[in-house]
Amino acid sequence: MNIKTIYLAIRVVKNTLSDTRSKVRMAILRIIGQLVLSGFQEKIKGWGLKYVSVQLTLSTYKLTNRRECFYQKDLEEKMVHKVTMDTVKIITSSISGMTNEFWVRLLCYIMETDYTEALTPICISLTNLAENQIHGKDTEAGMAGKSKHVDLPAPQKLLARLLVLMSSPYKGEGRGIAMLNLLRTLSQSIAPSMADMWEQEIPLLVQYLEEHTEFTWNQKAWEDKLIQFLRNSLKKTRGTSWSLRLSKELNNQLETFDSPSLEKGFLYRALGFTLGMGLEADRVEVLLLELLYKTDYSNDFDREGVILCFGLCARGQVKTVLNVLHDFEERIQESEQSWQIGAWRKDHPWRRETVNSALMVMYSCVSSYCHPQMLLTHVDSPITAKIIHHYSSSCQDISLKMAFMKSVVQVTKAIKSIQDLEDFQFTHKSALTSLIVAIIKAEPPEHLASPVRSMAMDALSQLSTLKPFYSSEESMELMDISIHAIISLQPPGEDNESIKTLYANALSSLKQLMEGLLQRQLDPKGLQETVHLLEKWILSEKEWEREKAMTLHLHLMQIYVQSIGVCIPLKLGQFGLLVGLIAPCTCDVHRRTRLASTDILSSLLDLHVSQTCSLWGATKEQELEKCKEDLQDTDMDKISSASSKIAKVVCPEFNCDEVVTLIQKLCENIGAMDLQHDRAAVTWIGIFLQMRVKELEDKVAEILGAILVHLPVVDYPEVRRHLIEGILLLAHYHQEMVLTSLLRQPLPMESHLTEVWLAVAENVPFARTMLHGLLGRLQSRFTARINATSKTDIWRLAAVDPLMTLCTIRLLMEKMDQDDKFPDLFPDLLYTFLLHLGSSHGPEAASPILKTWRLVHTGSLPQEMTLQRITIKSMQLLVKRLNREPLEQALEEQSVWSLLENGGTFLAGVSLMARLCMQNAESYMQRLAELMLTGMGSEVLSCCVSSTAICVEFMSDPVLHQEKLLRPVVLTLEKGAGQDKDETLQVLSLRALGNMALGAPRKVKQYRKLLLEKCLGSLQGQASCSVMAEAMEALTKVLAELREGDIGSSFEAISEQCRAFFDSESEMMRLKAFTLFGKLAKVVGISKKHFFKGEVKRGWVSLMLHCQDPCSSVAQACLATMFQCVHFWGWKSLESSFGHSNDSINDQMTVFQTNMCSVLAQKKPAILCGFLVETTIFMKSNLSRIRISACALAGIIMKQLSAHYLKKMDLVGLRNSLQDLQLDSDAGVRRAALETLKVLDNCNQHWLLASPRGLP
Repeated sequence: MNIKTIYLAIRVVKNTLSDTRSKVRMAILRIIGQLVLSGFQEKIKGWGLKYVSVQLTLSTYKLTNRRECFYQKDLEEKMVHKVTMDTVKIITSSISGMTNEFWVRLLCYIMETDYTEALTPICISLTNLAENQIHGKDTEAGMAGKSKHVDLPAPQKLLARLLVLMSSPYKGEGRGIAMLNLLRTLSQSIAPSMADMWEQEIPLLVQYLEEHTEFTWNQKAWEDKLIQFLRNSLKKTRGTSWSLRLSKELNNQLETFDSPSLEKGFLYRALGFTLGMGLEADRVEVLLLELLYKTDYSNDFDREGVILCFGLCARGQVKTVLNVLHDFEERIQESEQSWQIGAWRKDHPWRRETVNSALMVMYSCVSSYCHPQMLLTHVDSPITAKIIHHYSSSCQDISLKMAFMKSVVQVTKAIKSIQDLEDFQFTHKSALTSLIVAIIKAEPPEHLASPVRSMAMDALSQLSTLKPFYSSEESMELMDISIHAIISLQPPGEDNESIKTLYANALSSLKQLMEGLLQRQLDPKGLQETVHLLEKWILSEKEWEREKAMTLHLHLMQIYVQSIGVCIPLKLGQFGLLVGLIAPCTCDVHRRTRLASTDILSSLLDLHVSQTCSLWGATKEQELEKCKEDLQDTDMDKISSASSKIAKVVCPEFNCDEVVTLIQKLCENIGAMDLQHDRAAVTWIGIFLQMRVKELEDKVAEILGAILVHLPVVDYPEVRRHLIEGILLLAHYHQEMVLTSLLRQPLPMESHLTEVWLAVAENVPFARTMLHGLLGRLQSRFTARINATSKTDIWRLAAVDPLMTLCTIRLLMEKMDQDDKFPDLFPDLLYTFLLHLGSSHGPEAASPILKTWRLVHTGSLPQEMTLQRITIKSMQLLVKRLNREPLEQALEEQSVWSLLENGGTFLAGVSLMARLCMQNAESYMQRLAELMLTGMGSEVLSCCVSSTAICVEFMSDPVLHQEKLLRPVVLTLEKGAGQDKDETLQVLSLRALGNMALGAPRKVKQYRKLLLEKCLGSLQGQASCSVMAEAMEALTKVLAELREGDIGSSFEAISEQCRAFFDSESEMMRLKAFTLFGKLAKVVGISKKHFFKGEVKRGWVSLMLHCQDPCSSVAQACLATMFQCVHFWGWKSLESSFGHSNDSINDQMTVFQTNMCSVLAQKKPAILCGFLVETTIFMKSNLSRIRISACALAGIIMKQLSAHYLKKMDLVGLRNSLQDLQLDSDAGVRRAALETLKVLDNCNQHWLLASPRGLP
C-alpha cells in the first residue's frame, strides 16, 4: 500500500467519524488498528487516538446503561466495544510513544467506568504503556527515561480505585492480576516509599490468584490479604498525611458503587482501616462525621458497612470514634427537638429506630475492634450505657431488638476476648439481662416469625460468662423463660424452609444457653433443677413439645455426664427421680422421643454406674441396645414389650431408695399424658415391685402412699387396676404395713380405696388373710400392750382408726363370696364388734375421726358414719351370712340392735345377744367363752364390762362348767366384784357370780366361801345402792343352793346387813333386802334359829309397816317375808290370822296387826311398848304411806296397851309428833294422824275416869 492510498483512506475515514452506525464505527476502529500495525502510527496521533478514546467511553456508557428491550443493539455495541479494546491493545503495544492525552484518557477510564469487562484489557494496556514510558520508549511524553515516573492522577485516588476493584479479582476476565501488575509497574509513581515492599508482596498476591479460580478462592481470605497489603503499605508512609488523603479518596469512592456489592463492602472495610491509621484526629473526626451524615441507614448494606468502618477505625482511634458518635447523637437530638431530622437527608429521611439501631451496633462494633485496655475503660460508659439508652428510647420493633441483641453479643464477646480480665465486673449485666428477658417474653408464643428468640438466647449465653455470674435462681429463671419461648412453638411445615431455619437456629441457641447456664452449676442440684424445668414439657400432651424437651434433656444430660463424671455423686433418690421422669416416654408415639428417652437412660446409667459399685456390664449394654432397636418399630405392642424389657434390665441397678423415688415419680406423672404413657408407667411400677418387693420392707409406706395419693386421679380403669395389683402384691409380702397404711386413709372411704378392697375381696383366701389381720387390729385395742420385737410388730401395733377398720371389714364381708359363712371367724368377729360397740359407749370412747380426716376435710363425718351404726350394720351382716334364720329373727323381734345402739341399754343388749346366741348358735359358744374370758382380764374397762355382761349369761348356762372354764371365770369375777373403780363392772360381776346357782348349782357349795365373801363384802363397804342390791340378789340365788351349815358365821352378818336395808330410801334395796331376809328365813336351822328370832323381832315393825310400802313389789316381798318369819314368834294363832278372807290387803293387815298387838299386850307388853316407840320414829319417814301406816299402827298399839303401860310411854312426844303430822302435805297422813290423836285422846279420857281423883 503506497502513501497516496494511505492518505486517501485517512481522508475517507475522517469524513465518516461522525457516523454513529455500529458497522461504520467498527470499520473505522479496524482501519486505525491496521494503520498502527502497518507502521503508520504517526498518522493516527491526534484524531485516531481521540476517536478510539471516544468510542471506548461511548461503548462503555451504552453497555452500562443498556435496556432489555434493545437486545440486538446491545449485541452490536458489544462488538463495537470488543473492536475498540482490540484497537487499544494494538495501539498500546505497537506505538513506540503515546501522547499524554491518551494515557490520561485510559487512566480516567479506569477511575470512572462501571463496565467491568473493559477493565482487564485497559489495565493490561496501561501496564504496557507504563513499561514503555518507564524504559524511555515514548519520547513524546517528555519524560526522562531514567526517572521511571509517569504522569498519574492523584496516587491515593488511583490506589483507592484499584484496591476496591481488586476486591473482586475474577471479574472482567481476571482483572485482579492485571491491576496488581499495573500497581507494581506504577509503584514508583504512586508511592516511591512503598515500591520495594510492593515488589515483594504483589507477586505473592498474583500467585494466590493464579493458584485459584473464581470457584475455588475465598473472598474473606482474599480481602484479608488486600487489607494486610494496605496495612503494610501505609506503614511505609507513617508520619505523613498519605493515609488521610487515601481515606478521603476511599470516602469519595463510596458513591460510585452500588449497594450491595463486594467492592463497596471492601471499600467500607478499607476506609475504616485507613482512618484508624490516621494521625490527625480532628480530620478523622470530620471524615467520620461526614460519613455518618451521608449514610442511608435504611439500606442494610450501607448501614452495616458504616458500622464496620467505625469499628475498624476504633482499632486505632477509639476516642475519636466515640467523640464522633457522641457529637452525632447530640446533633440528632437537637434536630429532633427542632423537627428538622429529615433536613439532612432529603432523599432518604431518617427513622429514629433505624439510626438508633445503627448507633447501637456501632458502639458494639467499636468494642469488638478497639484495644483491650481501652475497651475496659470505655465498655461500661459510654459503650454499653449508650446501647441501653438507644434501645430504651426507641420504638422497639424487630430490627431494633435484633440490633440491640447483636450489640450485646459483640460487647460480651469483646470483653471475653481480653485475656486478663482479673476481677472485672460488668456493671450493666443485670440491666441488659432484664431487657433481653422482656424481649423474649414479648415474642408471640404461637409462632416464630423472626430470629429474635435465638439472638436473645445467644446474648444471654454470652452474658452468662461474664462477672457477676448469675445466681442459681437467676439461671433457673432464665432457663425457664427460654424453654417456654422455644418448646411451645409448633414445628414448621416441610415446605417452609425459612421458618425451618429459624426454628433450628432457635433450638440450637436454647441448647447453647442451657448448656452454658448448666456449666455454672455442674452438680446434682443444678441438674435436678434443670430437669425440673423441662418436666412440664416432657409431660406435655403435645408430641412436638415432648420431642423437643426430650432432645434438650438428652443434650444436657450428655453434657453433664461428660463434664462431671464421677466427681460429684447424685443425691440419694435422684437417680430414681430422673429415670422415673423419662421411663414412660419409652412408649411414646413419636420415634425420636422414644429413642431420646432411651439415650437419656443410658447416660443416667453411665453416670450411676461410674459412681457406684455396680455390676452393669457389656451384656447389659447389649440388652439395652437391643431394646433400643425394638423401640424403632411402629407396632405399639412391640414397643410396650421393649419398654418392659428395659425396665427388667435396669431394675437391678436401683437400690431401695431409688426404687421408691422411681415409683413416686411414675405415680406422680400418671395422667399427665395419654393412655400409652400411663400403661408404660404402671408396667414399670409392676416390674420393679415384682423384682424387688421382698427388699422393700422399710419402704412399703412410702410406695403405698405414692400409689394411694395418685390413684384417685387415674382416669383409665386399666391403669387403676395395675396400680391396685401393685398394692396387693405389697400386701402379700408385707401385710401389716399395707394394712396400717390403708387403714390410715380418711373417711368416708373414697372410691379408689373401695376399689382396692374390692380387689382384695375377689381373692377369697387372700381376703380371709386380710380379714384376720383387720380383726387383729380391732382386738389389739383390748389386749395388753406388748413391746414390738420386729418391724412387722411395729406396723401391726401402730394406731389406726377403728371406724376405718370396721368399714373395711364390713366391705369385705359384703363383697366376699356369699358361700363363705365365716365359721371360724364368726365368734371372733361378733365378740370384737361387741367390744368396740361397748367402747363407743364407754367413758374412754375416742373420736372416730383421726387427723387424716381433719387434714383432708373441713366438715364432719356423715351421720351414718358413726362407730355404733357401722358396728351394728357389720354385726347384722355377719349374722345374715351365718344363715341362722331363728337367730336373725329373734334378734329383730327382741329389738337387740336397738338395745345395742343405745348406750343406756347396751349391756342389756349384750346379755340378750349372748343369750340368743347360746340358744341358736351353740357350736360357737366354746370360742366365744374363751374370748369372753380373755376380755374380762383386759386392762380396757369397756372391754371388761362388755365381756362381763356376756359372762352374766354364760354363768347361767352349763357351758362354762362343761368347757372347764368355770374356775378361771369365777376367779376373774372375784376381781371384778372386789374392785371399786367401776360400779357397772362390780354389779355385773356380782350378778354373774349369783348366776352360778343357775348354770352350775352343784358348784355353788364349792365356791361358797368366795361367793359369800364377795357378796357380803359388797354389803359392808361403801358401795352404791346398785352394787349392794346386786349383792343381795346374788346372795338370794346362792342361799337357795346352800344349807345353814354351809353359810357358817356369815349368816349373822348377812342377817344384820339385810335388816339394815329394810328402811332404805331405795325401793330396789328394800325389795332385795326383804327377799333376802325371806330366803334367810327358809335357810335358818336349829343352830341359828334363836339368833334369827331376835333379828325377826328387831325388824318386825319395819316388816309390818312396809307391807303397805308405796312400791307394790316391795310391799308384796315384804308381806311374803313377814309371813315366812311369823312362825318365829311361836304363836300358831298369828300364823293362821292372815290370808283367809276376801278383804283387802290393808284390811287384812289391820286385822293382823290388831291380833298381833293383842297377843303381845297379853303375853309380852314390854315388847309392844318398844314397838310403839319404834313406830313413832317411822312417823318421820320420807314415804307418806309409811307415815300413814305408822300412825295407824300406833293407834292399834295404844288401843291394846293397858293404862299401866301407857302411862310409862312418852305420850307428850307422841302427841307432838302427831300434831306435827297435821301439817303434812299429804292429806292421807293428816287424816291418819288425826285418827291416832283421837285414839290418844280416848285413852286419856279413860285414864281420867279411872283415876281416883280424876287427875292423871
